[in-house]
Amino acid sequence: MTTDSPAAVLWDMDGTIVDTEPYWMQAEEELVGSFGGSWTHEDGLQMVGNGLAVSAAILQDAGVALSTDEIIQRLTGRVQELLETDGVPWRPGARELLAELSERGVPTALVTMSMSSMAEQIVDLIGFPVFRLIVAGDHVENPKPHPEAYLLAASKLGVPIEHCVAFEDSVPGVAAAAASGAVTIAVPHIVELPEHPGYTLWPSLAGRTLSDIATVFVETSQNQEVVTP
Repeated sequence: MTTDSPAAVLWDMDGTIVDTEPYWMQAEEELVGSFGGSWTHEDGLQMVGNGLAVSAAILQDAGVALSTDEIIQRLTGRVQELLETDGVPWRPGARELLAELSERGVPTALVTMSMSSMAEQIVDLIGFPVFRLIVAGDHVENPKPHPEAYLLAASKLGVPIEHCVAFEDSVPGVAAAAASGAVTIAVPHIVELPEHPGYTLWPSLAGRTLSDIATVFVETSQNQEVVTP
């Protein structure tokens, strides 16, 4: 771990570490279809990065006559089935960067709006120990884009949030990470993210290292010091 490295790195899961969005979209399409409705790819895009309760409300509006908890359990269960049968689709460079952080002793946390059972399943399948803790959707009152999950992760790790770097891929996720005060790196996947002064945009994690993270952390921290009165 270098002197200029962040105190911790906080990771979103779906779309950032693993490409589970197609699994979620399949689960949504199947669920809506079971109630006689139709669900398109464009419909699925509006769900990316949302808290599961928010997604459940959208599905109820699409005709799914189930309670919020029932929808969450049905979706999560189906995605977990697909992970078991079809495997874990890792995002390019994610496992390699996680491995380096683990080897270098950089504290990390998983910050996801998925249920803790699914997050634990993904963590178990990584193949090496990396995350010191998981903050999942069923651990917080307020889903992303609210910063609660990131603030909770930093608090549990015992580090100031402004000394953390957060990785995200979605609009709600990037908004949550940036609002928390973490140095935010956006790695868009299914939904395009525009350039913005509130975060650093990387097209991919492929080939990225701790040195790259440290560079963003130092440059962003210095810029924040310049604009702070």
